Amino acid sequence: MSNHVKARLYVENDLSADTEIVLAGHQGLHLVNAMGLKEKDLILLFNGRDGEWLAEIIKAGKDRATIQVQEIIVEQREEPDLWYLFAPIKRARLDYMVQKATELGVSLLQPVMTERTKLDRLKEDEIRLTAIEAAEECERFTVPTVEPMITLENLLANWPEDRLMMFCDEEGHAERNVFPVGRAIQEVGAWQDRPKKWAILIGPEGGFSPEERDLIRSKAYVVPVTLGPRILQADTAAIVAISLWQSFAGDWQ
Repeated sequence: MSNHVKARLYVENDLSADTEIVLAGHQGLHLVNAMGLKEKDLILLFNGRDGEWLAEIIKAGKDRATIQVQEIIVEQREEPDLWYLFAPIKRARLDYMVQKATELGVSLLQPVMTERTKLDRLKEDEIRLTAIEAAEECERFTVPTVEPMITLENLLANWPEDRLMMFCDEEGHAERNVFPVGRAIQEVGAWQDRPKKWAILIGPEGGFSPEERDLIRSKAYVVPVTLGPRILQADTAAIVAISLWQSFAGDWQ
């Protein structure tokens, strides 16, 4: 980010030259009060559709700012189509996990209720805010979609046919038909008609129940993998799995 640019913000508005945008509410307060930005300061804007644009603050009030869009800086970039499916964990670690998953490029965040999930209620707007802030900081051009929590059974019953699911099975290292994650992605990636759409499923603290493991592994679209001989906490497993997927099948190639 240029030294002359003071901030980078995600907006819902369409972006084009000479458009004026009023930022109020949380964004206005953050921009004016928390960041101390004022008239004539330059910022970058993105919306997940139109690329990244240079803009200028032309009016700043107590809790709002009027922004004038000037010119496009970078065209919209194509990003991986990777869903991250997770059983919710404690708030502080959940924020960390969402932040890192966003930085690593996931396109969708899907909370999943399992037998051993300890949280039965989530605020999707708070997860989305964490994802937005992470996207602003890491300079990606989209913000992951945040879906409402769904039960594991409903998730599996309504799975799209054109997407593979990488099941991170913490007990998989003891089974013969489960490969290390990198090898599994490489082998599937060699299929002539391989899907380009993927998802990664990671369970709750304590893992999936035996019945859930059997149900997941019974699906033809599931690729069971192991993340190694050690039992990883859910947030650590997320970083490992997404990073390895990116290295073999994502935009790190």
